[in-house]
Amino acid sequence: MRFPFPVDHAVPLYLAPMAGVSESPFRRLCHRYGADVVVTEFLSAEGIRRENPATVAKLRFAPDERPIGVQIFGSEPDAMGDAARLVTDVFQPDFIDINFGCPVKKVVRRNGGSGCLKDLDLVQQIIRAVVAGTSLPVTVKIRSGWSEEMRDPVAIALRCQDAGARALALHPRTRTQMYTGSARWGEIAAVKAALEIPVIGNGDIKTADDALRMHRETGCDAIMIARGSFGQPWIFDQVRDVLAGRPMRPAPGVASRFAVALEHARMVEAYEVDPEGAAIEFRKHLGWYVKGLPNSSELRRKLHLVGSFAEVEGIFADYLADYERHVETARLAEVAASSARSSAAMESVQA
Repeated sequence: MRFPFPVDHAVPLYLAPMAGVSESPFRRLCHRYGADVVVTEFLSAEGIRRENPATVAKLRFAPDERPIGVQIFGSEPDAMGDAARLVTDVFQPDFIDINFGCPVKKVVRRNGGSGCLKDLDLVQQIIRAVVAGTSLPVTVKIRSGWSEEMRDPVAIALRCQDAGARALALHPRTRTQMYTGSARWGEIAAVKAALEIPVIGNGDIKTADDALRMHRETGCDAIMIARGSFGQPWIFDQVRDVLAGRPMRPAPGVASRFAVALEHARMVEAYEVDPEGAAIEFRKHLGWYVKGLPNSSELRRKLHLVGSFAEVEGIFADYLADYERHVETARLAEVAASSARSSAAMESVQA
């Protein structure tokens, strides 16, 4: 399936737009580790058209982030068209993406994001206004519907295509589901069968094998990875390996993982204007990078207290210097947990 902007692979890998996560430093890092396409975190059309400084600052991107899409949200077609026009004229990304998927209450309360899915006529009006406001390709990201009663991803997708969308990403949950339950990948397959434009599959991809399984089960034209990229930007290279049928490169060892986290931290420090605030905001990334390491609870506790990027390197160095102790602590904890489970099972049988 032909994409409306240049991509390097037959099945492109997308970094999903995620508020507070898919900022420029992380987008650049994911591109380096194999993401073909990145998208900004979703930005308010009203904030863009009013040239709100905080919103406009998030429109910045570096040349090595291309191809990149700017994702906008809102419920007023005129505002969405104006925002698309400004983004196109001033920033010139590779495409404009419309968010019809965000389930967050403060967004849907104003009928933005997935709130638009309650009114498919409005969805089409918004798409047409954005198409009219830009010379760039317009793509959309949707959920399967507002609620179970209104769940009809094929009908929604066809309306989007008819209004001028050039590609469509589906997260097959409803808004009322939020992130609970399982993503219904079968709905991605149904949308793929119904549409003539590229369909991007999204939802419940935590590993490279998940991505391979989604592609095989749905036939999607591209794969969008969201939370599966947290703390492991190398997942894109791993997905590319399994899609190509070659052995999957292993995840980096502990020292190499820390090196990636430190590189990410330095990129954020150089990008943000408030180093202290950026360091505090970066704590969530640090927690993701160390998830699953031996005795990681102690490490996370220290990292969640950092007030500057300079502290992070010392904490990592201390952990590596005492790595064998952490491994032994984790082993003993697992032995104790296993023993407790065995005792509980024995008591259950006896009862």
